[in-house]
Amino acid sequence: MVVANEKLYVNYDEGFIGTSLKKDNYLFECSDIDDVIVIRKDGSYVVTRVSTKAFVGKNIMYVGLFKKNDNRTIYNVVYRDGRVGNNYIKRFPVKGVTRDKEYNLTQGKDMSRILYFSVNPNGEAELIRVSLKPKPKLKKAYFEYDFSELAIKNRNANGNILSKHSVLKISLKEKGVSTLGGRKIWFDTGVNRLNADERGIYLGEFSGKDRIIIITQEGQFRLTNYDLSNHFEDNILIIEKFKESDVYSVVFFDADQSLYYLKRFRLDGQTNGKTQSMVGTNPASKMTILSKEILPRFKINFGGKDSERQAETISAAEFIALKSFRARGKRLTNLEVKKILELKAIEAGPEKVMEIYGDDYLPPEDEIDDQKEEIEAAQEPVKQKPIKIEAVEDVISQPIELPVDIPVKAPKKKKKKKKEKEPDKEKKQNNSGSQMTLGL
Repeated sequence: MVVANEKLYVNYDEGFIGTSLKKDNYLFECSDIDDVIVIRKDGSYVVTRVSTKAFVGKNIMYVGLFKKNDNRTIYNVVYRDGRVGNNYIKRFPVKGVTRDKEYNLTQGKDMSRILYFSVNPNGEAELIRVSLKPKPKLKKAYFEYDFSELAIKNRNANGNILSKHSVLKISLKEKGVSTLGGRKIWFDTGVNRLNADERGIYLGEFSGKDRIIIITQEGQFRLTNYDLSNHFEDNILIIEKFKESDVYSVVFFDADQSLYYLKRFRLDGQTNGKTQSMVGTNPASKMTILSKEILPRFKINFGGKDSERQAETISAAEFIALKSFRARGKRLTNLEVKKILELKAIEAGPEKVMEIYGDDYLPPEDEIDDQKEEIEAAQEPVKQKPIKIEAVEDVISQPIELPVDIPVKAPKKKKKKKKEKEPDKEKKQNNSGSQMTLGL
């Protein structure tokens, strides 16, 4: 098992990378046996082993971890061919190279330069805006290009011509989604890292803008993407694929009020990357129970001076409506609490759930898909079998009413062909006689 036990730094001015350059720019965590890929502004690149200090060339543009035979990490590049050549665009993976050997993603001409560059761990294809340098008779000063229209080819391919005019600037217009389909992701609890090698807990198949939700034992949560280089907390309670339809019911001790509260909420997905709390801002507040059941139930056992009081059972959906996760929630009791337990959830059909949730209910994704299939099936035209007529009396003919504004033309009468008159027999005989006379 490879453990990220080192931190990698880079000195852009002098062209060095290494784990000992702690006064320079920090890049990311890695292990001492990892390989990194270094890409320079002129399009040349090299793959090298992580070391304490190594010279990799000046004009460094990108440094990243390199994984051999990785066909999902796609590099999107626009480069100028030579000093005044055409501008090319290409998409490619870097699967296998020889360590410490120089390569080039351009055509290798002097003064070539990378104009736009992005690394996409799941083959994302963004939309870019290309601004051209003004010059006489230039009809359009800018245009947009979608990388999804470009096929992924070998890293040695020249690419397609993006423009023959001089480019002033290329900027990101819109982030893209994956063009490679879903990617299956696992979470390795041994090192708290994501992987695609089937190690650990299976989180699901991810694509496009899908995200992962992490909830800690203290009630902190955040959303993140499924980049394999992500790092995670050690006190994780839940890590899974995020769904906006999920309902969370949280029982927690509010340190400000010294009482137990219950709150129910959905997460809208607008907190990407930010760590926030389900139990308020007071660090002394503690989460007791977190449930994702649609209709959860909780049992309150009383203690202290209220220990003789009978335990109380609460149905969360009937006790409190769905609110924001920032809301304090509703106080469970004013009495002294010994313990709060989660009971078996209420088994209820869709009608009961809708009765409790009302318009706030959003069914899970699988139920939505089932409903769509039922609706589509109901909308499909029913193919009727041909009717077999047993007798003429079974057929009822009805007059066809034509629109008033459409003139009805009477059918044209067909002209009868005139029969050719047969010649008289006498004429035939005379003709034959005369022919005989001439013959003599």
